[in-house]
Amino acid sequence: MGHKTRIMYIECKAGGLTGAARIGRVTYSKTGATIYYRGKEFRSLKGAGFKANYYEVETGEEYWISGPRRDGLDALYDTNIAAEVDEDVKDEYWGQIRNRAATSNRRALVLSATTSKKKTKCKG
Repeated sequence: MGHKTRIMYIECKAGGLTGAARIGRVTYSKTGATIYYRGKEFRSLKGAGFKANYYEVETGEEYWISGPRRDGLDALYDTNIAAEVDEDVKDEYWGQIRNRAATSNRRALVLSATTSKKKTKCKG
């Protein structure tokens, strides 16, 4: 049996209160203490973070990682930057979590394409 995976909201906090965010499938370690996403390894801050709950092991950058909300309001702070949804989870995210057809993602894609690209440390 493989490791547990789950679609999660992943927001980088290295640039301040709001940062680049993605919706994607993460993999948990056997113990559940470590989360893996796109080749990065995240561990819990165990409540020690400021508006963050995980840190990336390699860089120490802080992240907010949580289960995505049905209403799409995942960010801790209001932001006009739409989270990018990974291709491999689009159908499941829009169909099961947001309870809509995948085509309703068009607005989010347009929004993220028109928002000015702020330079942020978090890439990936």
